Amino acid sequence: MLVTTTTEFERFVTEVEPRLRRAFAGALGPDRSSDAVSEALAWAWENRDRLDELRNPVGYLFRVGQSMTRRPKRPELPPPDPGRIPTIEPGLVDGLLALSENQRTAVWLVHACSWSHAEVAEAMELGTSTVATHVSRGLDALRNHLGEVSNG
Repeated sequence: MLVTTTTEFERFVTEVEPRLRRAFAGALGPDRSSDAVSEALAWAWENRDRLDELRNPVGYLFRVGQSMTRRPKRPELPPPDPGRIPTIEPGLVDGLLALSENQRTAVWLVHACSWSHAEVAEAMELGTSTVATHVSRGLDALRNHLGEVSNG
């Protein structure tokens, strides 16, 4: 997508901003997601002439936002609000937080954001087989955690 005018950029933002917001919310937590989206879109504006050269602009902007807001602290996901998300497993948030950052990010992007393994691999700068391994191990760990929560 060639993005050279303000109107084209606004169209681009309308398309990519919701995907970025959702991806960052799961990967970075609510306290950092807005900053990451802002940083990613600011970079996109400053480099809009380069956006058409990117194979996966959303994945690239995901990495930009992640890098620009990096802190050595684990994300703090909010406790589930039963009124807002009635079908959420109560132990899911703790289970996600128990995963490694790579596993949590891969699981979230694939299963909550519907990204393909190839898109996640590009965004995380990993191979697709590595992403598949992170997703598989992350889901196994979540199943084990949720089994312990429901059984114990």
